[in-house]
Amino acid sequence: MALPPVLQGLSVPVIGSPMFIISNPKLVLAQCTSGIVGSFPALNARPQAKLEDWLKEITEGLAAWEAAHPGRAAAPYAVNQIVHRSNDRLTHDLALCVKYRVPIVITSLGAREDVNEAVHSYGGIVLHDVITNSFARKAIEKGADGIIAVAAGAGGHAGKISPFALLQEIREWFGGPIALSGAIATGRAVLAAQICGADLAYIGSAFIATEEANAAPGYKQAIVEGSAEDIVYSSLFTGVHGNYLKPSIIAAGMDPDNLAEGIAANMNFSTQAKAWKDIWGAGQGIGAVKSVTSAAEMVARLAREYRLARNEAAL
Repeated sequence: MALPPVLQGLSVPVIGSPMFIISNPKLVLAQCTSGIVGSFPALNARPQAKLEDWLKEITEGLAAWEAAHPGRAAAPYAVNQIVHRSNDRLTHDLALCVKYRVPIVITSLGAREDVNEAVHSYGGIVLHDVITNSFARKAIEKGADGIIAVAAGAGGHAGKISPFALLQEIREWFGGPIALSGAIATGRAVLAAQICGADLAYIGSAFIATEEANAAPGYKQAIVEGSAEDIVYSSLFTGVHGNYLKPSIIAAGMDPDNLAEGIAANMNFSTQAKAWKDIWGAGQGIGAVKSVTSAAEMVARLAREYRLARNEAAL
């Protein structure tokens, strides 16, 4: 099945994933004007009134860029909405997405028909992130247009299933758009994701080490200096399993090789170090990141590597 028009024509088939705290209008604009989908979590805009300011900034920024670059359309942007009923901002934030006709809405933590219908009302599309095949089925049954398969190795709240298995199972029954998340930080890995059955790659951790990202300098440097061996998978910090940078755990005074697990452990977790702010999320692909660069330079590297990999595959 062909991709929806909004996902066609990218400089490289990549969605910059929405990262809590990290993603902001500056990063989104840099990603979109470089030719990939940029995104941010609605909850990053705090207080909630700030979300409209961000949507205005992105909308006007993209329009200004396109006016200054005739014939070169920017890529679309996406807003991530936590649709679980515990999100008391959802009604407010979704209404703003409708008002600004956000091209792509990424939904997380539950599939909601009413949310999908609201986005479809103005012609937007919904991509729902999942960690299992059964969650993917539920999302499509409730009207999502596509799936983001969050496989093992992804940053933050990652799944445990191999990307090979997860993609294969979803592709057996679903012919629509699928983006793959999990340790993707090179153009070669983007092509590999497509060969395995995905349409796009979903990349987050590599963009932490960009000038536009809202991350502390030490966080960015830890991405540059880190490798897959520096990623710790634990449920301690939020009660849900996720991938985190070992140096940040050590800095918080804990032994990354001896972390307690489970809900009880999370309830006893010290509030001195906060998840995401002090305990830094990252995926297993960070070994490919060698320096802090602009987002445009990151996208250009991905595009060069992707083209080279495609040429090599055609030989």
